[in-house]
Amino acid sequence: MVETVSSQASPPRPEQLIIVSGLSGSGKSVALRTLEDLGFYCVDNLPAALMPAFVEALSRSGGGIGHRLAVGLDVRNPAENLGRLPHILSELGRAHVDYHLLFLDTADEVLIKRYSETRRRHPLSGDGLALADAIAEERQLLRPMLAIADQVIDTSTLNVHQLRRQVISAMGLAGSALTLLFQSFAYRRGVPADADFVFDARCLPNPHWELSLRPLSGRDAPVREWLETQPEVARFADDVQGFMDTWLPAFQNDGRSYVTLCIGCTGGRHRSVYLVERLAAHFRGRYAQVLTHHRELEG
Repeated sequence: MVETVSSQASPPRPEQLIIVSGLSGSGKSVALRTLEDLGFYCVDNLPAALMPAFVEALSRSGGGIGHRLAVGLDVRNPAENLGRLPHILSELGRAHVDYHLLFLDTADEVLIKRYSETRRRHPLSGDGLALADAIAEERQLLRPMLAIADQVIDTSTLNVHQLRRQVISAMGLAGSALTLLFQSFAYRRGVPADADFVFDARCLPNPHWELSLRPLSGRDAPVREWLETQPEVARFADDVQGFMDTWLPAFQNDGRSYVTLCIGCTGGRHRSVYLVERLAAHFRGRYAQVLTHHRELEG
């Protein structure tokens, strides 16, 4: 007798679902971008009530999309959805979904400073609330979520790169693998404080002096093609690549899980951006977790 398998078998569940929440301005976008760089399928501001259906749909989809999922969930959700979150999470648990709730917190005075610097509107300011009152109201709405969070990160004193590291560590994503961050920057704005290695590309030919290339960046094909015709640029990239190929295994063997390599030039738009992208492409073939950040292009 031939035994058949029911077509109604449950679909495979994601290995991990990370729910990213927290106060507006606390760095949730940075956390989601970090997870996306690490291979998570990320959706921001998904209505909480749709999470079970979202997980179910991606679990059934092909191509490995539903392998690891991350959802941004914050005060932009309707209040009734936030109130039902414990019930929604229970539903996910009954479906054997391995979920973790990461909450980002920040001191009120830091949030006020961030909003004043970026001139962005708080999500609750549309109700006529002053910024301080909007933050207080948001804290009240998110208090139940904070109470059930698996991990809480205070981002008050963290820069973007330190927050990336904290997210990777808090979610247990580093493991024994070495995570690399390649960052471009402009020397006129200072060297990044958390750099492990810094290389100065100001000695290389500068596309800035080509008028047609000046408005572009090192990500654009015309700039890449121009730099690739310059022998000094190739030698510089090869030397940095060879140095890192030699010494990164030693850092990994010493227990390091995160290394930041920074390349600077005058304006942080052309040479350093090109070199960061070139080096990151090389090391993605050798390390599973390779991130890039262009400080002068991305903020």
